[in-house]
Amino acid sequence: MQIQQPDDLFAAIVATPFGALGIRTGGSVVTELVYLPASFAEKAAQDPVAEQAAYQVLRYCDDADFRFDLPLAQVGSTFQRKVWDAIRAIPRGEVRTYGEVAKHVESMPRAVGQACGANYFPLVIPCHRVTGAQGLGGFAGSDDRNGFTLDVKRWLLAHEGHREYAWQQTTLL
Repeated sequence: MQIQQPDDLFAAIVATPFGALGIRTGGSVVTELVYLPASFAEKAAQDPVAEQAAYQVLRYCDDADFRFDLPLAQVGSTFQRKVWDAIRAIPRGEVRTYGEVAKHVESMPRAVGQACGANYFPLVIPCHRVTGAQGLGGFAGSDDRNGFTLDVKRWLLAHEGHREYAWQQTTLL
C-alpha cells in the first residue's frame, strides 16, 4: 500500500507571499483552494484548470485589483452560497463585520462565521474581508491570534489596502 503524500492531494501548489496555496481540481472545475504553510513545496499544475487557477492566484498576489474568473465547483448549501455572494460584493480595501453580513443576508453572525469557515475558495470568495466587531475575528476555521491563518488574513487585508493592517504586512512571513 502506497502512502499518499501531502502534495498528492493537490493539482498544483503555488508559493505566495503569505505561504502556499494548494489547488484541487476535478474535471473542468476548481474544487477547493487551501491555505498551506510555506513549508509546502511548489507543485507544477497537473491540468489546465489548475494551471489557470495558479496563474490567477499569482496575478492577484501582484495586483490586489485582479478579478478572479475561475470555473468553480458548485458546492455549499443555499445559505452558504448566499453568504459567499454577499462577501464577494465587499469591495477591495474594505471589510464588513460578521454582524453586518448577517444583517444583509437576514441571519445571525455565528451562522455567517460558519459559512466563512466552510468557504472552499478563499481569495476568490474573500472571507478575509469579514472581521469581528471588536477586531480581526477568526479566519479559515481558526481564531488563534498567533496562528498561521490569521497571519494570512492580515497579509491579505494589507495587500488589498486596508489601512488598519498595512503596517503589519512587512512583519509577516
